[in-house]
Amino acid sequence: MPHAHRFLPLILLAIAVAIADARAAEPIATDRPDFVESSQTVGAHRVQVETSVAWEQDGDARTFATPTLLRLGVSDHWELRLEGDGWLRSTTDGERESGLADVSVGAKYHVAGSGERGPSLAWLVHADLPSGDRAFRGHGVRPSVRFVAEWELANDYSLGVMPGLVRESDDEGRRYTAGILGVVVGKAWTDRFRTFAEVALPQIARANDGGTIATLDLGGAWLLNDDVQLDLAYSAGLNRRTPDHAVTVGVSARF
Repeated sequence: MPHAHRFLPLILLAIAVAIADARAAEPIATDRPDFVESSQTVGAHRVQVETSVAWEQDGDARTFATPTLLRLGVSDHWELRLEGDGWLRSTTDGERESGLADVSVGAKYHVAGSGERGPSLAWLVHADLPSGDRAFRGHGVRPSVRFVAEWELANDYSLGVMPGLVRESDDEGRRYTAGILGVVVGKAWTDRFRTFAEVALPQIARANDGGTIATLDLGGAWLLNDDVQLDLAYSAGLNRRTPDHAVTVGVSARF
């Protein structure tokens, strides 16, 4: 085949297109809008932005926020993360406070599994930094660790569980350790539309440490294409220490 080399560029182009199509065939996997994080990382050399607007009501107190998560793929198993509640506006008894929230830095490590044969597993390590405006700034660095396990079930259902621990500080700067737990059940109705229901406990603590915060969350997500997702979720507080209601609307994009 003396002239086979003439077709080499076409062969390489065909292989490149096939690889690109295979890569694009995996739809975006997001950590929102549910509380339980995805066990999947964004992949090597990928960037993913997950942002939203959120409204929360607790009695007469109302809060508006713009939660945002930036995910940077270091390898197929590692990603770096930067997140926070963005710009906040809180109104209580007619008094209004506005400003930037604290920022959290962290990493996710996808241990193994795809969820189809056994669970898909991941570790997340974060540190909340006292970087926000005075009205919304926390006390000191607050580290946390979470473990995620996800299972693909029959009839396009899925199950996710996320236990964890966080080292927190109260308004006086006193340190304490609290638990974290989330359990979510999802249902994929089509290749583009899924819904979920979950119980989320972002803080499990003694009454002296602020008590336990618990919500019932319902929502759904729509894939516009393999790299863009829209989502909507509603949360209802399950005890008196938890805000009464919260709504979030978000968009996520992968590059």
